Amino acid sequence: MNKTELLNKLARDNGERLLLARALDKLELARQRNIPACTGFLSPQERVSVENLLNACGHPRHLFFGGYEGAERTVCAFLPDWQEAEDWQGDGESCPVRALRCTWSGGQKLTHRDFLGSILGLGLDREKVGDLLVADGRCDVLALEEVADFLVFHMEQAGRVKLKCSPLPLDRLEPPAVETRTIRDTVSSLRLDAVAASGFSLSRGKAADLISSGRVQLNHRECVKPDHAVAQGDVLSCRGLGKCVLTEVGGPSKKGRILIVLERYV
Repeated sequence: MNKTELLNKLARDNGERLLLARALDKLELARQRNIPACTGFLSPQERVSVENLLNACGHPRHLFFGGYEGAERTVCAFLPDWQEAEDWQGDGESCPVRALRCTWSGGQKLTHRDFLGSILGLGLDREKVGDLLVADGRCDVLALEEVADFLVFHMEQAGRVKLKCSPLPLDRLEPPAVETRTIRDTVSSLRLDAVAASGFSLSRGKAADLISSGRVQLNHRECVKPDHAVAQGDVLSCRGLGKCVLTEVGGPSKKGRILIVLERYV
């Protein structure tokens, strides 16, 4: 299957086609020149698309990396046959992921939106920047090497707050703790609307409406079918309501309902 046929098969729209074409170009660069090559930062949805591409290409050597364990936005690095994943991550020349720390004084509260707006306002594409780790008085920014110095020198404020920015070694990143709430419930079936209703504390009818309107994603893919089957380990997200994971599916209760456990991110 040539490149055009592969893209025709996998891409659902022009945006996804462009994403996959760029990933294929990086894969071919790594193969032909036997050097490491990587994409820009991928959102979770884009990562799923690239994973589908890799499966169709015979699962070439690669890794996803966002600067720290559990990063949401990651680059996909294609590795030559002479390089191991550990070596790529530890090699400053091969790994293009950098970090910088922005700090401010005065006690003002800044948000992810403030920092993203500041970065995009400098004219950078979203794929150049990874996770933004906001805490009290600081924000650690993951970025590609090619724009890291630019951000250090030109990211002077977020919102109306003045910033001081400096490079930060990856091993000094301080990701915020992930907070979850455990939900134990029973459902009549493992339909998406039933599980989403439990995970997001909704009526089943309201969950079905949100799904049909395209506001719900299953494993980072939009799913508009309320009766779609959900399995243990699946990730559900709803625009405006957050994300939850179906961590456990138990046996039937005395009334024939299915016991489930979800972890909802708070």
